[in-house]
Amino acid sequence: MSTPLAERMRPLSLEHYIGQEHLVGENAVLRKSIHSGNIPSMIFWGPPGSGKTTLAGIIAEQTGREFFTLSAISSGVKDVREVIEKAKENLQFQKISPVLFIDEIHRFSKSQQDSLLGAVEKGTVTLIGATTENPSFEVISPLLSRCQVYILKDLGKEELLRILNHALTEDEILKTKNILLKETDALLMLSGGDARKLLNLVEMVAGLEEGNSEASEEIIFTDDKVMNIAQKKIALYDKQGEQHYDIISAFIKSMRGSDPNGAVYWLARMIEGGEDPLFIARRMVILASEDIGNANPNALVLANTCFQAVHQIGYPECRIILSQTVCYLASSPKSNASYMAIEDAADLVKRTADLPVPLHLRNAPTKLMKDIGYGKDYKYGHSYEKNFTEQEYLPEKISGTKLYDPGDNAREKEIRERLKQLWKNKYNY
Repeated sequence: MSTPLAERMRPLSLEHYIGQEHLVGENAVLRKSIHSGNIPSMIFWGPPGSGKTTLAGIIAEQTGREFFTLSAISSGVKDVREVIEKAKENLQFQKISPVLFIDEIHRFSKSQQDSLLGAVEKGTVTLIGATTENPSFEVISPLLSRCQVYILKDLGKEELLRILNHALTEDEILKTKNILLKETDALLMLSGGDARKLLNLVEMVAGLEEGNSEASEEIIFTDDKVMNIAQKKIALYDKQGEQHYDIISAFIKSMRGSDPNGAVYWLARMIEGGEDPLFIARRMVILASEDIGNANPNALVLANTCFQAVHQIGYPECRIILSQTVCYLASSPKSNASYMAIEDAADLVKRTADLPVPLHLRNAPTKLMKDIGYGKDYKYGHSYEKNFTEQEYLPEKISGTKLYDPGDNAREKEIRERLKQLWKNKYNY
């Protein structure tokens, strides 16, 4: 009875798995792989409570493979090597490789991820990694290239209701209670598409209500009741996902909105909840470029220095460094001009395909390339007054396209004025 409801209701087969139809529905890619027994190493990328761990267990169970599991939070290179050695021993008796499931694989360092490469490549283990972060940024390229990446989605309303009703009718404890779901909007809203969070809420509300009533009395779920209990009882912060994304969102938006008070408050919430300080510092490096940019170039320097200092010092002292950087970034002038420039440039690239590089900008390492015009008429800026001379740097088809539009702040007004003087005959600054 001490086992949480979410764990008690974890499905053991595809028939009872709810959600992710694009992966496990009829004729979907993972269902076909499971039925064929041909399972590649893979990375599951998706939000908390979307079924990553459950799906990994089902894959191992239904393909008859031994299941090893590690958490990137508490496991190191030594733990990885021990599991790989056990897998090698088991392969002497079994014909198929065991599944090695690594939760939060994005938290593994490069050396930890490197330690997996040989075993994955040789088929000693079939790796299934789970991550809430974009694996393109968090998983090393050699390992990523050896894995299929599957994206899991937030669970929808109908899927959450199916999970909820299944728990009320099938769980050995809940089905003995007299529960009436009069309203479910608050449960669905607070769960945020997270099945584990939904079941935790149900268990919490049912448990508290039972303690306040006679055993035979009906436990009625209403939106007001769920909201009141949740606000009183939900944990301050859960770095595993309960309020992880809501609080980091509030943190970023407070800095973007130039409110150091709000920003440092949300910082304290994360620190008190035991959040990884490098996760916080990494988000500030991104914000310094995305939301401040050239309005204050020192912001990126300070944010990057903060990241390095936090890495060297750790808790508890690094909270002071984080606070200093948060207050500086929140108080800094803002500009998203650089962010918009790369977004517009990427959109332009998609629309115009592979336009040729102008001949005068091409590299000419051989005589033949020089003879056909590579590099011809290129003007070396430093040979001219003020280290500048006007020439074409874009493909001819999109000549004159302005992508960087400096923001309306003191620093970028200076940049705009300089560009206006340099490019008065070409770009509309």
